[in-house]
Amino acid sequence: MTLRRLLPLALLLAAGVAFIALGGRHYLSFAALSQNRDWLAALVARWGIVAGIAYVAGYAVLTALSVPGAAVLTIAGGVLFGAWLATAYVVVGATIGATAVFLAARAGLGGLAGRAGPFVARLESGFRRNAFNYLLVLRLVPIFPFWLVNLVPAVLGVPLRSYVPATLIGIVPGAFVYASLGAGLGAAADNPDLGILFRPGVLGPILGLAILALLPVAYRHWHKEAA
Repeated sequence: MTLRRLLPLALLLAAGVAFIALGGRHYLSFAALSQNRDWLAALVARWGIVAGIAYVAGYAVLTALSVPGAAVLTIAGGVLFGAWLATAYVVVGATIGATAVFLAARAGLGGLAGRAGPFVARLESGFRRNAFNYLLVLRLVPIFPFWLVNLVPAVLGVPLRSYVPATLIGIVPGAFVYASLGAGLGAAADNPDLGILFRPGVLGPILGLAILALLPVAYRHWHKEAA
């Protein structure tokens, strides 16, 4: 591992810290969304698809910086673009940003797991064999912070061809829930219930999808044991 390989990840971390230190999180709040809603809506009406592209770019950048506030951004997208279009924008932006973090982490931290001992090496091997399924479950069920799920696959050597589709698909349900919440709130986006994702009627279907994603892994394990 060299300092030069760590540079991309270090730059993302430094930019994220600078964003928070300079008060950027003030703009990622429901109070700011409520205060600026009419102005933002006017921009969207005026610029159309350009506003959508700007939203995707902003979402990608903030995701790459691992800045807290994804729920606020997603709800804001629902307020401004409607549930379906906002979901599409969020999925694209979040996937781009998450992929940037993954590539930066892989460049700087790739191969670290193999030098951490036999247990971690076995964990790496198992995760890589079922990378798409495991990562899809981690994206569907938000047990761990989004930024951590961006980093760990890079350390464990997950291939990009598995990381990107699992990330893109796994983001969809949560993004749609929050975007729909924003679309339903409209101008009254002062203090929405972020716990909506964990309500039984919402979390149940998402857990069902996660279980379905793990079934192929369980079958392969059972078939191997039975052979």
